[in-house]
Amino acid sequence: MSEISTILVVDDDQSIVELLRDFLENENFHVITACDSAEALAVFEQSSIHCIVLDIMMPGQNGFELCRRIRAESNIPILFLSARSDDVDKIRGLTLGGDDYIVKSASPGEIVARVKAVLRRSASQKQMDGRVLDYGRIKLNLSTREVIVEGKNVDLTPREYELLRLFVEHPRHVFSYEQLLAKFWDGVGDKHTIRVHLSRLREKIESDPNHPKYLVNVWGVGYRFEGG
Repeated sequence: MSEISTILVVDDDQSIVELLRDFLENENFHVITACDSAEALAVFEQSSIHCIVLDIMMPGQNGFELCRRIRAESNIPILFLSARSDDVDKIRGLTLGGDDYIVKSASPGEIVARVKAVLRRSASQKQMDGRVLDYGRIKLNLSTREVIVEGKNVDLTPREYELLRLFVEHPRHVFSYEQLLAKFWDGVGDKHTIRVHLSRLREKIESDPNHPKYLVNVWGVGYRFEGG
């Protein structure tokens, strides 16, 4: 990366904060830390942040609520960091717009690798492409990264945009769960991860998300985009 990326680490456990700071700084990241959501929000509003590593259970407002507030104004990559590995928290975090969900039992090296991965994907999105992919009801302007559904702009998170672009650029091509995990989550995750993101994306682009016409499930295999 040509510029030094700034990572905001939010956790009330100082030992975790210091450990992640050491590992991230060793990889030439600039690290800012916060111990709760109020402090993190203030830092976010006053600084240029490229990625947030966010604990869920903290004093005061939890990480889910902070993610909701940030997503109202920014598509910055957010990686949840939690001591809990159950699917309920994971699905909630991804549904709120998290780009990844990491259990605290993961090694610091793995966490740093996941931060690098989400930053690489975020950087690749910024590469200019002047094409407009037009499927009637749905249009993607690859230069401005605008998604237009029935004439109205639709806000997508970085991960949602990446997924939609992949499908729209390859109409009727079936992408398996394994292919999607490998491309967007470095092979870490499961079918729940894919289903949550596709469900959220359908809510934004389908006229009837329960009976999708564009992002179609291929049972037992994965998904494909019907160009209409």
